[in-house]
Amino acid sequence: MFVVVAGWLVAASVKIANGNATSINASVASATPADGLAEWQRVYSVLTYPRCINCHTATNYPQQGDDRHRHFANVIRGPEGKGVAGLNCASCHQEKNSDATGVPGGHNWHLAPLSMRWQDVNDRKLTSAQVCRALIDRAKNHGLDGPGLLKHHEEEPLVLWAWNPGRRPDGSARSLPPLTHDQFVEATRRWVAAGTPCPKGP
Repeated sequence: MFVVVAGWLVAASVKIANGNATSINASVASATPADGLAEWQRVYSVLTYPRCINCHTATNYPQQGDDRHRHFANVIRGPEGKGVAGLNCASCHQEKNSDATGVPGGHNWHLAPLSMRWQDVNDRKLTSAQVCRALIDRAKNHGLDGPGLLKHHEEEPLVLWAWNPGRRPDGSARSLPPLTHDQFVEATRRWVAAGTPCPKGP
């Protein structure tokens, strides 16, 4: 009797889980361009948050802090976005955060390429439309299509770092993006399902 009941419970659980998955997939599959634009605005809110935009600069140097000030020690971009000899990113930024010193860390720490800048040379955030157009331009984004962008947002170590940024030198916690990582990925998924629409205008 116990085996029969347990088997029924397992089968019911699987059916419910499959039903939920089907519902979610159907919801994503039926996303309209308007839905996609709404989800894109959520994605944009993360991309232009200091944890991301500080390394998506239009300048020859990275930025730091929520006020996005210039990186100390006059660190510069260098030819590959990893600094220059004697002052490259990996000299200080290791594979993980160092809460003892306040130095953040993550795998292959580097600046985003200038083609993926989210601000202008006057330190103003690019518009939602400008960032969107750059992000989906495969000539600028290393050839990533919609699913490729989704995978990047799901798995790239430096993207994941934004939700585990460690502590500042004074011991206080760095602020987090306005969405959780799960919410960010889901917004990206729905935006991609809707065909990666971008806002009109400049």
